[in-house]
Amino acid sequence: MRLLQYKPDSDGFELVTFRTNDLPSYAILSHTWTAGQEVTYDELRAGIGKGKAGYAKIRFCGERAAHDSLQYFWVDTCCINKSNPAELQEAIASMFYWYRRAVKCYVYLADVIIENTRAQNIWKSKSIIWKSIWNNQIPVPKEPQEPVWKQAFRKSRWFTRGWTLQELLAPASVEFFSREGRQLGDKLSLEEEIHLITGLPRIALQGGHLSQFSVTERFRWVELRKTRYDEDLAYSLLGIFNVDLPLRYGEGKVNAFERLENEIYKLEKCIQDLHLTDPRDDKKRIEKAKGGLLRDAYRWILENPNFQQWRSDQESRLLWINGDTGKGKTMLLCGIINELSKSIAKTALLSYFFCQATNSQIDNATAVLRGLIYMLVKQQPSLASHLRTKYDHTGKAIFEDANAWIALSEILTNILQDPRLDSAYILIDALDECLVDLPELLTFVVNVSSQSPCVKWIVSGRNWPSIARDLDTVTQKVRLCLELNAQSISAAVATFIQFQVNWLTKRNEYGSDVQDAVYQHLLLNANGTFLFVALVCKELADVSEWDAEEVVRAFPPGLDSLYKRMLDQFYNLKHTELCKSILATVLTVLRPITLDELPSLVDMPPRSSRNYKALEEIIRLCGSFLIVQERIISIVHQSAKDYLLKEASDEIFPAGLAEMHYSIMSKSLRTLSPTLQRDMYSLRALGYPIDKVKKPESDPLAKSRYACVFWIDHLSDWFTKSGADPYHGDLQAGGTVEVFIKEKYLYWLEALSLCKSMSEGVVSVEKLEALLKVRADAPELLKLVHDARRFILYHKVAIENNPLQAYASALMFSPTSSLIRKLFRHEEPAWITIRPAIGDEWSACLATGKF
Repeated sequence: MRLLQYKPDSDGFELVTFRTNDLPSYAILSHTWTAGQEVTYDELRAGIGKGKAGYAKIRFCGERAAHDSLQYFWVDTCCINKSNPAELQEAIASMFYWYRRAVKCYVYLADVIIENTRAQNIWKSKSIIWKSIWNNQIPVPKEPQEPVWKQAFRKSRWFTRGWTLQELLAPASVEFFSREGRQLGDKLSLEEEIHLITGLPRIALQGGHLSQFSVTERFRWVELRKTRYDEDLAYSLLGIFNVDLPLRYGEGKVNAFERLENEIYKLEKCIQDLHLTDPRDDKKRIEKAKGGLLRDAYRWILENPNFQQWRSDQESRLLWINGDTGKGKTMLLCGIINELSKSIAKTALLSYFFCQATNSQIDNATAVLRGLIYMLVKQQPSLASHLRTKYDHTGKAIFEDANAWIALSEILTNILQDPRLDSAYILIDALDECLVDLPELLTFVVNVSSQSPCVKWIVSGRNWPSIARDLDTVTQKVRLCLELNAQSISAAVATFIQFQVNWLTKRNEYGSDVQDAVYQHLLLNANGTFLFVALVCKELADVSEWDAEEVVRAFPPGLDSLYKRMLDQFYNLKHTELCKSILATVLTVLRPITLDELPSLVDMPPRSSRNYKALEEIIRLCGSFLIVQERIISIVHQSAKDYLLKEASDEIFPAGLAEMHYSIMSKSLRTLSPTLQRDMYSLRALGYPIDKVKKPESDPLAKSRYACVFWIDHLSDWFTKSGADPYHGDLQAGGTVEVFIKEKYLYWLEALSLCKSMSEGVVSVEKLEALLKVRADAPELLKLVHDARRFILYHKVAIENNPLQAYASALMFSPTSSLIRKLFRHEEPAWITIRPAIGDEWSACLATGKF
């Protein structure tokens, strides 16, 4: 980037070139061009053009920058060598970033003049006075008239030009000046006027991330704007959408916008494929499940010396928050996120992730990186260029295949070292609940936190020695141990108790004596543990006032003792066996299941299926171990799951955990078999795109989504955890697995596409083939599954994008010897009379899974 340096002694300017990583603080000029009057790059280097009107603007910008203690400034007319196409392309691609990076942006309005408007104001005032005297009237005091220059300001040509849109939105500080160089105000003080003139949302004017506005809305911002060249109206939006586009002057406005829209679609598709979970939604779900975020329960950390050191010391890049179960680490991080979102710079990015061991989608290191990258590129889409480098070649597989961790760690490293990234704050909660590849994640955090000085990290987790060993190697860290802040934690828990008891008092109409008794018992037994308070209050929610005091006194102190009491109550229930089945299922499944899915995995009472009220009542019979939120069933806390698996495994899994996996697998197949059929969503058109598919009101897959995605996982877990082949016959010739593949395989692929889980399907079929290879009693089934694996590998993209292509291109373009094609030949389109010439065998590259 070239910057101008003002030389007051020589009354001239000098061009200085800087690398992007080494840019100094600078000011930037925004203005409208006057044909033939702007000073070009060549003219400035030659020292000519001083007689042009544009030279006065350059001088104004230099003098104003010096006034603001800025040594360097930038003016588009003379800092870009427009005769060099490559430089012009790079400059236009970087323009939004250059304006955003500027300390000050000076808007020079050549058509707004103060001196004339002042004379007009004086003349108007005198006219009013003389008219009043002439009419023998005493002038009535009126509201002060607005300056006449504001009328010229509202009509200024600057607000009608295409390029000035990004020049208004990108910089944090935008100051407006008249032709005389007098300041009129800034983007903040003139916000209302600018909003009325442009129609731009106030949040956008205040520096909000533009990605929060829809593509259609952002396109509307330039509808009434104009540019000298038609194509420039599209090119001026590159920074607004954070995309790159080769310049093709002469292509016309329509073609330029068509290419822009196509590039925006590619970017959005990339981000959509990256999406696994939105951590912002996870945060809302967690807060709701825990009864809401109470600021008084976390604000102590804002005054904590360790937190303040991390916040203010540039060298303290990593804050490690550790504490025992139930100390409120997750809600503490939720509170920190809220405070950071209000206090960090507008250009800073905030990304976070909540690990949860009870959900296989977010219990692994790869999911952590996907979530962090997703939040970063949603806020600053230009960073997606690091994704696109690999994604454009391999597609969605880059996020899901065996090398996903390698690719994603490289991508995130490059993002965090991108010079366009001003600063970022990254938070990872519950490292101890990252069950897959935790050592790799810790190594990544340790390495990257020392390499990127503009990035601050917060990680949290339980007091595990394995985590401590890795994080202790970070030299630029601050450690905040919750046990060493017992006084602050106890005070926060007391605040939480008061909040919860007030809620119980209002709900159950406690008298003051009962209210005080409940409060005192909780205060005495909580032992600085939020989870204990939450669980007890959940148990008390439906206890009447007359019984509340006795019930609360029955709760012993400590989480383990509390869990034991909950378990003892559980065994005394009328429907103990049903509750044990539900609890066993929820403990075994690989992601939280919905109320719709529960009856397909557990033998429920008649007439309870699809009766959400009845199902929730049955779940409540399981006590406080389970929670239902938005019809999703989950374990109340990871510590509860750990306790049940350790202390009550024999009672909950009388036949063993392996048999529970088998039960879920077999019930999944029983659920899927009558459900799966051709065109379950009545799409009809073979080319109907998945992006336009909407779930029908009565979704035929609602009860079987979990079964569809995870049945093979449970089959594999049953086989591996049983220690030996249990000889159930399911994996032998004529068994349930062979029957399912022969009768339902193609419809299963359609269902996987509708569930947007084709990648999971690929992994599952590969897992099934690997499982069969260790057996010697099912050679024909192995041959069938081998062909099924090749089928899904070869046609994954087509079926993933268009579900009904499973019955068209997938069959038509499979080898004639394909077992799957032969089994489902009756599904081929009858209207196709000329069949493509396809070989007898699959492509050799499919032998290694490369396609």
